[in-house]
Amino acid sequence: MQSSSSRRQAQHLADQLASCLSSSGGWYTDFHTPSDTFVIFANKVFSYPRRQAEGRREAQDYGRSVGIPEQQLD
Repeated sequence: MQSSSSRRQAQHLADQLASCLSSSGGWYTDFHTPSDTFVIFANKVFSYPRRQAEGRREAQDYGRSVGIPEQQLD
């Protein structure tokens, strides 16, 4: 189980990445903690428990809406 301090640090990192990603060009990144997945777009962060289909689907749908190519939405 991840501590609340570790969770806050991961969220802070995700927020920092979201603030510096370009909103043009289809850029995004992701990272995983032992319990969570973070998918980061320009000014937008999705976080959800690892292997949660609904959270992943929401991030993929958002990616499509901002022009991320389908083959990159794995």
